[in-house]
Amino acid sequence: MNSDDTTRNDGNDRDAEVTDQRTGTAASAEEYAPEFGLVPVTTLVRTKFAQGWNWLEEMLTGRYHATYGLAVTRILIGFTGLGLIVTNFNARHYAFGVGSAWNGEIAEPKSDFPNIWLFSLFHRAVTVPPLFTAMMIGLALLAIVIILGWRTRIVLPTYLVLWVSFIELNDGAGDQGDNAYRMFMIAMLFADTTRRWSLDARRRARNPEFPDNHGGQWRWALIMANNLAIVVLAFQVCAIYMSGGLYKAGGEAWQHGFAVYNPLHTQQFGTWPVLSDLMTAWGPMVVAISWGSILFQCAFPFMLFNRYTRIIALLGILSFHLGIALLMGLPWFSLTMIAVDAIFIRDRSFAKVSAYLRHWWKSSAPRSAGGAVGADAGAGRSPVASGTKASSTARGSGSKGSAAKAGSKSSSGSRKK
Repeated sequence: MNSDDTTRNDGNDRDAEVTDQRTGTAASAEEYAPEFGLVPVTTLVRTKFAQGWNWLEEMLTGRYHATYGLAVTRILIGFTGLGLIVTNFNARHYAFGVGSAWNGEIAEPKSDFPNIWLFSLFHRAVTVPPLFTAMMIGLALLAIVIILGWRTRIVLPTYLVLWVSFIELNDGAGDQGDNAYRMFMIAMLFADTTRRWSLDARRRARNPEFPDNHGGQWRWALIMANNLAIVVLAFQVCAIYMSGGLYKAGGEAWQHGFAVYNPLHTQQFGTWPVLSDLMTAWGPMVVAISWGSILFQCAFPFMLFNRYTRIIALLGILSFHLGIALLMGLPWFSLTMIAVDAIFIRDRSFAKVSAYLRHWWKSSAPRSAGGAVGADAGAGRSPVASGTKASSTARGSGSKGSAAKAGSKSSSGSRKK
């Protein structure tokens, strides 16, 4: 035994004995140890803090969250921009172009964005109608590219800059939906919105090692940016709902339950007079819709913590936005909010729905009928069985023919006799 081992054993022996200060006798460390459960508070706090930190680290950098939800958000955000451009294309010069020069924003913009070089592209082209039209078409094509999910890391920032440049041509034509649209896209710049249902996902699928080597040593940073973007989107949506609900609750019309009646019977918002009359014909329904919208908006953030209440909250807020889109003529605002609400649906739910639709599509696809074999397969009979049946029929017909021949010979023989 060398000196290092001797020193180590001496140290262990000294550590194994603890002198009792009260009796002066030596006791083993196990006998002197406190009873189980009497752990210092500081140790418990440090343990809980370490567990919480590990959980937070795993949540932020462990894996990508809401991959399907972000894909739906990307698709609906693209449809929102495309729909707004298409529906305003015929009136583009009057709403945003040279026809709106009477409001003075071409000469002196009310917004500061046209004065910034990066966001002044449309403002500099607005006085040339052919160029302005071409830029609007290009913006619509970028929205289609976002829907398809092709090179979104590059296309989405470009689309955001051009969109702000376009929408700020007429400050009076925008609304709060445009502000939410831009805020959501800023958060989406940091998220990977093409991991599902995109051309980028199909391109990545060709590399079987993609999920493991994407990002290299900085993969954790990409995952954390994606998940933090989800947190920002969720906070923005909850803040919009909460602030809107609390603002409504302070109004007298909402408190008395007739606030929904007023906008549905105005020329600006009542786009479907027949539906407006139908929805407001019964007083209790008007009160239920008015108070229900406030309750759902204020309670929405708190209903997300439980699975069953989250389903109720999402269905309720979906009905709320569909009503705004249909009855008040604000489809693009509603579609923007519905797009971000998709991040609250779990990936496993989207995966189940996707698998069910894929199975339904394959089972309902028409089958090719290639001759008799295809017909037999379509009828549920196998070619082997049909062939066996045909051969047995042929054998049966052959035996019947031979029996007939034998009968004719016997009858002819009896006549000769």
